[in-house]
Amino acid sequence: MIDLAIVNGVIISSTDSGDASHLPRMTVLVHNGKIEGLLQPHAPFDAAQVLEIDGMFVMPGVIDIHFHSKGDAFENRGNFLSETKAAAAGGITTVFEMPISKPATSTLEVWERRREVAEREAYVNVALYAAPGHCDADEIKAMAEAGAIGFKLLLTKSPPGREAEFLGVTASNLAEVVQALELIRETGRRCVFHAEDQPLLDLYTARSLMSQNPDYKRHRLSRPSIVESTAVAALVAVARALNTPIHIAHVSSHAAIEWIRAGRELGAPVSSETCPHYLFFTDDVLEEIGAYGRINPPMRGKEDQEALWQALKTGVIDVVATDHAPFTVDEKEEGHGRILNAPPGHPGVEAMVSMIMTAALESRITLSQVVELLSTRPAQLFDLFPRKGSLQPGADADITIYDPRTKHQIDRRTWRSRAAGSNYLYHGVSTSGRVYATLVSGKVVYQDGEIVGQPGDGRIVRPGT
Repeated sequence: MIDLAIVNGVIISSTDSGDASHLPRMTVLVHNGKIEGLLQPHAPFDAAQVLEIDGMFVMPGVIDIHFHSKGDAFENRGNFLSETKAAAAGGITTVFEMPISKPATSTLEVWERRREVAEREAYVNVALYAAPGHCDADEIKAMAEAGAIGFKLLLTKSPPGREAEFLGVTASNLAEVVQALELIRETGRRCVFHAEDQPLLDLYTARSLMSQNPDYKRHRLSRPSIVESTAVAALVAVARALNTPIHIAHVSSHAAIEWIRAGRELGAPVSSETCPHYLFFTDDVLEEIGAYGRINPPMRGKEDQEALWQALKTGVIDVVATDHAPFTVDEKEEGHGRILNAPPGHPGVEAMVSMIMTAALESRITLSQVVELLSTRPAQLFDLFPRKGSLQPGADADITIYDPRTKHQIDRRTWRSRAAGSNYLYHGVSTSGRVYATLVSGKVVYQDGEIVGQPGDGRIVRPGT
């Protein structure tokens, strides 16, 4: 007898073609935390538990490769307990936690401490990034051997007052980037970059503060696309010269896309991601929501937004990730009338799947592209495929089930994130359907609006088989 049968679901994968009416309905068998097999609808089976889903979509579990839980050093902010519960409610089965913590995850000791907390508290799987610190070869190697999913570097300096969170996470110049990548290359891991040029950022920030524009416009004025695109261009050149894979986080502009495309044509090993807030909103929204919409890089205009959608369709952008940042209302309100004082970021794990699935149901992208962007490609880039990112027999039974049949309205009052009150972007947005269930290693942790899992249901995810 197997553990679980998911019956009468529409199976979607990254290799499908056509709309949902052409996709097969099948029974998914789960046993000992793995996909046991897929059966035709009327084939017999013997299962301890049956989940009848009547034409809902079944896809490999969604992987969010850009996630911040912020950690236990901040009493009121989100932590692994609250934010992975939110991820489960959003249909996300694995999150990649960024190393910006207090202290920053730039030593093996801190990495192991973060792992222990995640192992104890997480409702979904957690992979942990590490920061390469000050190019300490032994520490980099140790964190990779312990299971770091990859490394993270910012080209911007740490915000005032938050230096401890960013220690070892920032690179002040390209020489430091080269040194770090040379050491990271030996581990076989990928380095993720926040690509904004600090000297240009300083220049445009000073100009924005002197301008006579309304306060909400200062954020985008302080970070025009040249701040992002010049950093991307430099990183692409370095990756090509060193032949070392890099990943550009939260791409927001047409100019950055063009440098990524050009770099790939020249053979640079570069992958990239964008985020739902860039795909569905423009900077005009800041007139209404102010500091709650301060995100780095900023949301931009329609031209940039359309370029992002085109880059998704053509594969120039590989992944959609949330950049989930659970800052509280009190923290965001520090930027009321002074937007550049607000901490940058917005919660998103409870919105991403429904927003991207709605785009597919409205024919902006295909259902197969949803799986490619949210599940398969993230697993491939970080050496988790086919254990993650697929429904083939033997894969981990991390599964996202989506009900496309009714309209749903996102309501921050029902969110599990500690930053629910800071959700000013997605609150009130109507979606085509909603996440129905989230399975982690074959266990249902969220179903039909309720968290049914427990802390510790998630596992620590490490690269490789």
